[in-house]
Amino acid sequence: MKEPEISSLKDGLYEKILSKEFQTKLQEALDAKEIWTDQEALDPQEAVHGLSVYLQHLFQSRLKELADELNIETADKEIDFTNECIRFLFRSAPQLGEKLTVAMHDSLLLSLQHQRNHITKEKWLRPSTSLSRSFLFTNSRKDVNIAVELTKEIGSSDHIDLLVSFIKFSGLTILLPSLRRFTQRGGQLRVITTTYMGATDPKAVQELAKLPNTQIRISYDVKETRLHAKAYMFYRNSGYSTAYVGSSNLSHAAIADGLEWNMKITAQDQPHILEKMHATFETYWHSPNFVTFSTEQKERLYSAIDSIRHPDSVTSLSYFFTIRPYPYQQAILDQLQVEREAKNCWQNLIVAATGTGKTAIAAFDYQRFATSRHPQSAKLLFLAHRKEILQQSLSCFRQILKDPSFGELSVGEYHAVQAEHLFMSIQSFHKQQLWKRMTPDYYDMIIVDETHHAASISYQEVFSYFHPKILLGLTATLERMDGKSILSYFNHHISAEIRLPDAIERRLLCPFHYFGTEDPINLSQVKWQNGKYDIKELEFKYTDNEATASKRAGAVLRAIDQYTADIRDLKCIGFCVSKRHAEYMANYMNSHGIRSQNLDSDTPDSVRQTAKSQLESGEIKILFVVDLFNEGVDIPSVNTVLFLRPTNSLTIFLQQLGRGLRLSPDKDCLTVLDFVAQANRNYDFSSRLASLLGRTEINIENEIKNGFPHVPKGCCIQLEEIAQKRILENIRGRLHKNEFYKEQLKNLYEATHSIPTLSQFLKALQLPAETFFNKTRLYTRLCAEAGIREDFAITKEEEQLQKYCFRILSIDSPQWIRFLQKEIDHPYEPTSQVEKQYLRMWQYTIYGKDYQHCGMKTPLEAITRFSSHPALSEEIQGILAYVYDHIQILPKPLHLPYPCALEVHCRYTRDQLLDALGYKNPSSIREGVKYLPEKKTDIFLITLNKSAKEFSDTTLYEDYSINDHLFHWQSQNSTSPESETGQRYIHQNEAGNIVLLFVRECKQDIHRNAMSYTFLGPAHYVTHTGSRPMTIIYKLAEPIPAQYLPTTDSSGVL
Repeated sequence: MKEPEISSLKDGLYEKILSKEFQTKLQEALDAKEIWTDQEALDPQEAVHGLSVYLQHLFQSRLKELADELNIETADKEIDFTNECIRFLFRSAPQLGEKLTVAMHDSLLLSLQHQRNHITKEKWLRPSTSLSRSFLFTNSRKDVNIAVELTKEIGSSDHIDLLVSFIKFSGLTILLPSLRRFTQRGGQLRVITTTYMGATDPKAVQELAKLPNTQIRISYDVKETRLHAKAYMFYRNSGYSTAYVGSSNLSHAAIADGLEWNMKITAQDQPHILEKMHATFETYWHSPNFVTFSTEQKERLYSAIDSIRHPDSVTSLSYFFTIRPYPYQQAILDQLQVEREAKNCWQNLIVAATGTGKTAIAAFDYQRFATSRHPQSAKLLFLAHRKEILQQSLSCFRQILKDPSFGELSVGEYHAVQAEHLFMSIQSFHKQQLWKRMTPDYYDMIIVDETHHAASISYQEVFSYFHPKILLGLTATLERMDGKSILSYFNHHISAEIRLPDAIERRLLCPFHYFGTEDPINLSQVKWQNGKYDIKELEFKYTDNEATASKRAGAVLRAIDQYTADIRDLKCIGFCVSKRHAEYMANYMNSHGIRSQNLDSDTPDSVRQTAKSQLESGEIKILFVVDLFNEGVDIPSVNTVLFLRPTNSLTIFLQQLGRGLRLSPDKDCLTVLDFVAQANRNYDFSSRLASLLGRTEINIENEIKNGFPHVPKGCCIQLEEIAQKRILENIRGRLHKNEFYKEQLKNLYEATHSIPTLSQFLKALQLPAETFFNKTRLYTRLCAEAGIREDFAITKEEEQLQKYCFRILSIDSPQWIRFLQKEIDHPYEPTSQVEKQYLRMWQYTIYGKDYQHCGMKTPLEAITRFSSHPALSEEIQGILAYVYDHIQILPKPLHLPYPCALEVHCRYTRDQLLDALGYKNPSSIREGVKYLPEKKTDIFLITLNKSAKEFSDTTLYEDYSINDHLFHWQSQNSTSPESETGQRYIHQNEAGNIVLLFVRECKQDIHRNAMSYTFLGPAHYVTHTGSRPMTIIYKLAEPIPAQYLPTTDSSGVL
């Protein structure tokens, strides 16, 4: 096979393994400055597939030459060549040897059957298409009939998984005879489907449920699940499994006569694809979103289908099914638990966009609280300002508590008899003067919905008189028109937030298409004070200065024309700087034929309501508003928002964005137009863009350069060239230059007349600690350089801390943090085994090796070396306070037959966890498994993405969580079930061995630091398959926390 000439290659992307010959040609062309190239070293994990394909092409080329020789009727020459290659391979892999050379005659095995317990040979009907090569079905006249092919696949399978969004009876009848024979002979059939769009025929599901050895799971939650996949998986014990994936649901039109495309995939030529399909199916199967169906449940299925096909029909609410929180809701509940139990904070505020399920979270929270107080009752007061909210909330609580008689309404015409569980309007609260009729501690829990109203005087009696155990606030709006804050009632702190990307992924909010477009107005010299632009100067540029005002308004008009599909369908809100700016923009658009209106806090309510109705009907195209959020503008049909106000407040930005993200029947997505000007260097583009993404650990510069790969499903972010350049310049200036940080420190110091704490500084700049602590700076040193604290001498200890303090940021064990805080203040020699382990773990955190190798006499010196320097002691305490404040999971205690400082669900570095388990030389461990025979403990250090690349399609389906309790783990390649190690794994439970699972997403984080492992706790053997490597399913003693599931779940659906 001859390598091509460089001149014949086309410009573009490649993924080509370089031969020596081709590399020489490439280098000559580079030296001659004829080409540019991008090259990189092979990643060890990615190379397995890449080099295999390279060899395959070489072998295939040579085998084709041999096959094409004249007068060749047998494959002898091809076999001879293959065996030569195997013998060569034997030199470096002696375990292969002659036994794996290809036999010369009848070299292809087509079937095998053991005679024991059989009288006659099975006559399997073989599929027309290959079991070892993939194939595309297009249902054309010249193609293989896919319906016939599926029946053949069914007849020769041992286990079948079907995944279809709907099942039609017409389609099932084609396959039902084959499926009946399959299940009657012992074949196992699993089916996943949904009630999506009411397309499934209930009779078809019933017929399937009648088959033996058949299990069916159905998603009734069409809003949340939205399963569109179509896949048919045929597993064979022989290893020659196949799968069909494409556009065909189980319907006659799709299988028999539609022009549907379906790809047949085989385990022999695309094993990684089949592994991914299997992993994803298992995750769906074990997800609580899919409910087991049996013939006894047909009424629920018929009712669900009818409610979708006939939405106007009235159905009564069911209180018999257990409703569980979605993972994103459970994550909020976990954070509330940390706030209360770890931080003793019982006044909690939840912030989330309208429509994201805040009330359900409150109901789950109350359910947990009431259960913890049993048999005592938990008295509840739920306050809101509208009857509709109270009615919906009461209904929600009753369904989650499975109690149709729970609670009473006190609003309008509803008059409660009992006060124990009261859903009351604030108007009724005042009318009845409830505070005069109850003792201050009567209610155990008070929930205030739409809490942004709580800053008004009407709520003062609630907060000043009552003293509940738990005060829970729910709001989508922190910023009020009158500027009053509600945070003072909640310890000046937001306990938890439902992030917009999470809500969009769950289809609770509408996807967005964000366009960062060039703003022609230069704002770099506009006065900046108190963390924002001066409103008067902005108003002058946008309104009074006709040259700049008309220029910018014209840019807005052009952007609307460029990025919206049809101006006639426009339903837009424009967020403006001031009342005069809103009025100017409305007049400008009206003068250019786009009917618009301006609204502000002075606009009469009747005018406001009329304008909203006109926008919804299409009579008005754009509403230009000022400081109107939930209190003034809440229109689900809004399909475009204009960010005409350059706000530096992330809260306001997300609030404004949330106004357009409400779901509406005719709205596919929200168009977001953000105008990017030459900004003041204090303006924060980084946090603005990061808030739109679905991950917390991201490098925003890389996101911009790579086209925002982590944007939520259905969303996109596009930046015009000039806008992108301005944003990158702003980000680089903010995040990489100490001068900027010093300037911000001075501003904060002047504003508060005190040195801000590390937490206050990071919060003011909306800056992740991991970005600030980049191995070259410390906060106390920055304060000294900024002139706001006394300077101090540079020491070896400062350099050591500066280099390794990033490791402190991963500590999230409350007990360990509290121990370190006490030690730094007053060092003492610990006496308990656990505290001694804490001390050694700290020493490995800062020094990375044992204390003897650091010239220390005892591990305590790892504390005293820093505590003797006031500035460094202050630095460590500041970091510890920061990480404690950011704990999001309350860890579970670890119960082992020996002392161990580890806590389940906390993060640890390799050295920290191995030291805590008593291994004396942690840095010597290179493999991902370690057995401690004296403790009968197996330690599994699991890296989910083993490739250095952020995304790898070759290693993601080896280790992953199937659900919150089950974990799929693959052993080392040398481990077989018969080996000593394999036997230890299999007989773990009988032998009383311990398996501990530690998991991390990848080897390094975005800052190129080694990523810590999350301790998932003890795990117990369930089952295994395969050999060299073995695949083992483990059951975890503690469920994986909701916030970790998106990381451990390979399918991305948990």
